Amino acid sequence: MNKKMVLIILVAVALLSGVVFLISKKTNKQIGSSSRLSARTLSVQARALEAKGNLWEAKLLYQKLVNDFPESKEVMDWQKKTEELNIKLLFSGVVTPKSIVYQIRPGDTLNKIAREHQTTTELIKRSNNINDALIIPGRKIKVWNVPFNILVDKSQNILLLKDNEEVVKTYIVSTGKNNCTPVGTFKIVNKLPNPTWFKAGAVVPPESQENVLGTRWMGFDLAGYGIHGTTEPKELGKQVTQGCVRLANADVEELYSIVPVGTEVTVIE
Repeated sequence: MNKKMVLIILVAVALLSGVVFLISKKTNKQIGSSSRLSARTLSVQARALEAKGNLWEAKLLYQKLVNDFPESKEVMDWQKKTEELNIKLLFSGVVTPKSIVYQIRPGDTLNKIAREHQTTTELIKRSNNINDALIIPGRKIKVWNVPFNILVDKSQNILLLKDNEEVVKTYIVSTGKNNCTPVGTFKIVNKLPNPTWFKAGAVVPPESQENVLGTRWMGFDLAGYGIHGTTEPKELGKQVTQGCVRLANADVEELYSIVPVGTEVTVIE
């Protein structure tokens, strides 16, 4: 093969490569445009469903957006909407795949039903608009039926409320100064509303501004440690505690009403 023929072949290959590159670039651009359009369409559909009160369907669409478009600049907003709808659904009468319809039997109490289904009386009351402990046999109520677990990430100062592996909600917390919050897996063994703080040499009542425990206490099976509220909300997101996990009072009250005694808590670095 002479040099002229070789040159012709090389030029032809170069031209062909250029054509393939241009076609590929155009195709990728079209796919990207289609993806963005799909994300916008799903987002519009999710907002419309939420406005109509179709919370479960809206949550599924926001979840799909998070899973299908993880590189989008809007992904954090979609995740936040998913978590907001998770809590709305939890406290609503909407029956989801993770809850059941339970018919109250003679001899039932809210405590008994809650224990049998690893939930709380507060959650049963809020999701069924029950204002007191009196329940009527034969009435059908919504009962959450999937165990919750908690993950505390000290490096980010966040607490994840989870059911199985799905994140229900993310909370900002404070953890121990000098990284003193213990790492490991614990269980909540007691819960107290408006706790008294027994500190060295003093007893601080619930109503005192010096009571650092805030409005709720959930104690671990490691003496002296637990999850509680705060009188210093500006310190959330920092490592400033004596080892416990602090939340804003509104957040700890919400969490308190959701997780029962026996809930597993994992703390990681």
